[in-house]
Amino acid sequence: MTGGESPGSGVVLETSRLLLRPWRVAEAVVQRELWTERDPRVPPHRQIDADGHPTIAELEDSIRTNQVWSTGLLAVERKASLDVIGYCGLVHSGRGSEEEPELAFELLRRVWRQGYATEASLAVLDWARSSGHERLWATVWDWNTASRRVLAKVGFTETERKEVDAVHGTTLFTTRRL
Repeated sequence: MTGGESPGSGVVLETSRLLLRPWRVAEAVVQRELWTERDPRVPPHRQIDADGHPTIAELEDSIRTNQVWSTGLLAVERKASLDVIGYCGLVHSGRGSEEEPELAFELLRRVWRQGYATEASLAVLDWARSSGHERLWATVWDWNTASRRVLAKVGFTETERKEVDAVHGTTLFTTRRL
């Protein structure tokens, strides 16, 4: 595998408690649950819209057609209970260079504060290092203290770069050398 590939292209990452693997179509319901749980401060394009989009069918199509859910953001599955609890992976969001993808993660609220985001992120960082990446970055809302803590735990540091949005808050840019 080369450094330019996304971890979702057939890669399975394993930790003591988790499997990170490509999404299955039937797991679109988990993606939909993530959409419904998002903080109201998250911008509208990442929220369920007034017409109920994205629907489960639209998310299933996204998985089938290799959209970002199945190519860069791996499903995070707990090995003990075999349930998918969110995603973690690398994405090329267009905000950074091709050589420096962004770490992204989101977990269902019911599993917060159990160390899963940190564990999954460390697995993705190990994969990124072994596949030739030298540095990653991540963005986080200034008000998202839990995700900021996870990023700090896995070695990301905040940079001077910020994007201020009067409605949704400030996006902070963080980086980590591998």
